[in-house]
Amino acid sequence: MPRTIIEPFRIKSVEPIRMTTPEERATLLEEARLNVFKLKADDVLLDFLTDSGTGAMSAKQWGAIMEGDESYAGANSFFRLEAVLKDLTGYKHIIPTHQGRAAERILFSVATKKGDIVPNNTHFDTTRANLEYAGGEGVDLVIPEGLQPKTRHPFKGNMDLGKLEDLLKREGHRIPFGMMTLTNNSGGGQPVSLANLRATSALLKKYGKPLVLDVCRFAENAMFIKMREEGQQHRSVKEIAQEIFSLADGCTMSAKKDGLVNIGGFLALNDETWVEAAKNMLILTEGFPTYGGLAGRDLNALAVGLEEGLHEDYLRYRLRTAEYMGEKLLAGGVSIVEPTGGHAVYIDAKAFLPHLKPEDYPAWSLCNALYLEAGIRGVEIGSVMFGRHLDDGSETYHAMELVRLAFPRRMYTQSHFDYAAEAICELKAKAPTVRGVRIVKQSRYLRHFTAEMRWA
Repeated sequence: MPRTIIEPFRIKSVEPIRMTTPEERATLLEEARLNVFKLKADDVLLDFLTDSGTGAMSAKQWGAIMEGDESYAGANSFFRLEAVLKDLTGYKHIIPTHQGRAAERILFSVATKKGDIVPNNTHFDTTRANLEYAGGEGVDLVIPEGLQPKTRHPFKGNMDLGKLEDLLKREGHRIPFGMMTLTNNSGGGQPVSLANLRATSALLKKYGKPLVLDVCRFAENAMFIKMREEGQQHRSVKEIAQEIFSLADGCTMSAKKDGLVNIGGFLALNDETWVEAAKNMLILTEGFPTYGGLAGRDLNALAVGLEEGLHEDYLRYRLRTAEYMGEKLLAGGVSIVEPTGGHAVYIDAKAFLPHLKPEDYPAWSLCNALYLEAGIRGVEIGSVMFGRHLDDGSETYHAMELVRLAFPRRMYTQSHFDYAAEAICELKAKAPTVRGVRIVKQSRYLRHFTAEMRWA
């Protein structure tokens, strides 16, 4: 039996990729103010900026799109999605939104108040920004191994239960609920174990606090549990996912990840008081509760995508893709977050560029270098994204400087990943020539999306 894991799909349609020269890329990056977010997609060869909404949909999803019901209220497409989600999550109330950050904004606007604290294994960028915009504070309590790129642990996304209980004892009056992010995107796409989820849920219940999950990549997390956690190998990924949801009181999801769609998200809840306020906020800002800012065709595509995203042959291929890329980089002497996560490979920019200081923003600098070298667009998970520009003009810096290469679903083939690995390893030999950057212009929230830079 062959050992090679092949793409579990056939290709029906293709899109050409524009090739650029190093000279062209240097000009384009300058025009983008040294911020790869500002590049035109046509000027990118391999786009690993994000796996959010960038994948290829299946023939069944495109077929479902043609059956979309575009009625303003009570559309059949909503009830099709609701049935899929109630079967999967068990939650009573399904509130569709145009994407995950809308679900986060609605949750924090109705369930938190100024001065509240929300613990999480690690908040991602929009989660933290929406909480802070509502006047709250996000506290990250991932286990110590989750902050050590080269430390191998099967579930580096786990919550530090000791730190969580200490926070609950000290600040419980300020904590409306706890959160868990599956998989832990900011920490390398690392999964959370079922045992840790059970323990976190029980601990929060002990102190009378609900648990809300951020489940952008719940299917990948469930597959990791099946592959790595003792006693779970005999269960289906769907069964594991259903238990994950049963341990919480609600969830937010950017369905542009494991929902396999280009747009969409939802908030799912059991709490009746939150639901009423959330639906009112939805109507005010997103749309009627049976479409929530989405077209009926998008709701249909999501209903199919949530089912396809649980197929184990697809998930095995998906996780193996990241592992394969990681093996190639490690063989070339490139330090990455180990073990590889499900949706991306994270390069340790501090190790890649040891000559750069924190104020040079090593991960941001490496993103620029990857584009100049090979037309590859990744994203910085470091001090531009998670550091702070303080009122006195000083800066705080993030504990890790990572470059995330996030892989769109069902879009690139093995040769694309081989090319990327070769280019990154060749850049490693030129690492001392990579220049740092300085921030010229930034916004108060989510500055990495729009910041303008200059060379240091």
